[in-house]
Amino acid sequence: MTNFKEDISHIKAFIFDIDGVLSTQTVSLSTTGEPIRTANLRDGFALQLAIKMGYKVAIISGANNEYLRVRFQGLGITDIYLGASEKTAAYNNFIARYNLQSSDVLYMGDDIPDVPVMQLVGTPTCPADAAVEVKKIAKYISLYNGGCGCARDVIEQVLKAQNNWLTNQNSFTW
Repeated sequence: MTNFKEDISHIKAFIFDIDGVLSTQTVSLSTTGEPIRTANLRDGFALQLAIKMGYKVAIISGANNEYLRVRFQGLGITDIYLGASEKTAAYNNFIARYNLQSSDVLYMGDDIPDVPVMQLVGTPTCPADAAVEVKKIAKYISLYNGGCGCARDVIEQVLKAQNNWLTNQNSFTW
């Protein structure tokens, strides 16, 4: 069995859930009953940087609001699977599209619907406030809660492990 630092040395792709990972687990509701999610700007920066550095990034979520697609497309993410009640189908589509091996993929999820995909990827991770069942299978538990920088945490660690953090290639000219 490998450890987290070894696993991330060859990551080529990231997949993230939305609720509880890229947004907090607690949401406000609009007057029409739609959840109002908050997003961490540092997570957004890290997602953009990963894409700029050539990593594949996908979103797989059971949530299905068009404003979520707009948010993540605005960050440069093109592989967005919303309304994914069965997340393994979206995962299989994503890895086939880019000819990825499971060992190439880091997935971050926080709750029971994420478990099937987490069992398939080479590097399953989760936020600090993930469900107990998710924590049991994660190779890495971020120090940060969902929506509070956990995505930035894992992306930064991967880029640093691969000498892609704060290089001349990512000189922050967006």
